[in-house]
Amino acid sequence: MKIKIIAVGKIKKKFFKQGIQEYAQRLRPYCDLKIIEVPDEKAPESLSTAQMEQVKKIEGERILQKISPEDYVFTLEILGKELTSEVFAAKIADLLTYGHSKIVFVIGGSLGLSPQVSQRSNQAISFGRFTLPHQLMRLVLSEQIYRAFMINAGTAYHK
Repeated sequence: MKIKIIAVGKIKKKFFKQGIQEYAQRLRPYCDLKIIEVPDEKAPESLSTAQMEQVKKIEGERILQKISPEDYVFTLEILGKELTSEVFAAKIADLLTYGHSKIVFVIGGSLGLSPQVSQRSNQAISFGRFTLPHQLMRLVLSEQIYRAFMINAGTAYHK
């Protein structure tokens, strides 16, 4: 199974990088995890609605270039469906069982995702209504992917 996390922007803090690398290493026996960073669009602090939509459109185009037609795409969106770790693990297992061996998770930029990226999504998921820094979200997502594989393998990690 191949899993990609496509995220807007770079990880700047060393401790986030180390945490993500730790989970990527733990996942090696179960899947090939690849983190793909697309550049965030530089914009002034205060933007008009039209400017915000333009930024999301540009970032969205960068994201969509990294998605293949055969990829099963989860977008992380505040209004997405909240899942328990067990339900998330079952979804990963189902995808593998039914021939979806390429899974993509998309984390948008600070303004969110473009409508085009949301439309390409197979499922919008949410980790809650909190706004989290995008760097932290990558770490949390990496851990939840690892947890899903541990649940499916029946290990004690999840307990």
